[in-house]
This record gives sequence, structure tokens and C-alpha cells, in this order.
Amino acid sequence: MSEGSETIRAALEPDAALFERVVSTDVAWEGKIFSVEHQRVELSDGSLDWREIVRHHGGAGVVAVIDGRVCLVRQYRVALGRMTLEIPAGKVDPTEPRDVCAARELTEETGLVAERLELLTESYGAPGFTNEHTSVYFAHGLTQGDAALDEGEFLNVVWVSVEDALDAIRAGLIDDAKTVSGILAAKAFGLL
Repeated sequence: MSEGSETIRAALEPDAALFERVVSTDVAWEGKIFSVEHQRVELSDGSLDWREIVRHHGGAGVVAVIDGRVCLVRQYRVALGRMTLEIPAGKVDPTEPRDVCAARELTEETGLVAERLELLTESYGAPGFTNEHTSVYFAHGLTQGDAALDEGEFLNVVWVSVEDALDAIRAGLIDDAKTVSGILAAKAFGLL
């Protein structure tokens, strides 16, 4: 293990001076995809404060590349009020393995079928208020089949050169966390 890895592991060790203890939890709202909790926490100095936490089953996505072009889906995101470009992805069902979810979403959204998925990275999009965890995979051995979008799901498949995708990330045009982390991880690991 490198010296840098040891430094990072040490920085992630528990620290009583930074710890927050949950005193009580009230579920404020429960939906199909996530729930919201109000938590009363005791801070390391003994004072009390509140946290609002979004609990989510998480998701999985896939970086799929053919002939130097990355497969992205173009869709409108009402929470942002605009179009986004994202890797194919979706929410994990509560008992579903993450790689199975990733393979399912890749095929449903794009028609692509991967012979094998390789885990690229894991991410928490906004750990200050949610436990939403996303696993991002790299697709190997792609073949084209038929897409089968979920009811109420509308998107277009867009193929972008790797360099254009990297430039778009630098420019803030591709700004979805799972997409940015997945493409950058694939580049860092020499897969692009």
C-alpha cells in the first residue's frame, strides 16, 4: 500500500472530536424511492443540533464505450429544470445486487448488453444529507439489442467522444456526479 493510501486511511479513522451521536430519529416522510428523517444529534462538545437525512436505496450506473465514444442518456430532470447528459443508470431495488441493477438499466435505457461489468467506483452524491450510494461500472464486450424504457421514462441515447465528454466535464456541461466520477475513474484506470 502506498504512503498516500496510509495517509488517507488515517484521515478516515474515527475521531471523537468530530463525532455526532444520534439521540433520536423521527421519520418525517416516506415515499417510494426515499424517506426523510429528522435526527436530533449530540455534537462532540455536548451541544444538541438537528439533521435532516434522506434515506435512499441507492443506484448503479454504467460507463459504456464503443469506438472511443461514451454512451450517455439525454433527459429532462425536473429537479434541475433542465436537460442533463448522464451515464445509463437507475435505482437499486432493495434486495437487488448492484451489478444486476447496472446491467438491467444499461439494457433498458440503451439496448446495450455487456458481457461483463467491472466496478469502477462508489460514490455518495451528497453525504451531508443523504446516504444515497451509487456504484458505477465499466461495460466490457458490448452488443446492441433493443431498449425497453420503463413506463413514464423518456430519454434519448447520445454518443459522445471521450475527449468531448472530458471537455464537457471540465466546462460543467456534464455535471451529474455519477457520470463525472465514472468517466474520470475510467480515464484514470486506463479504460478510456
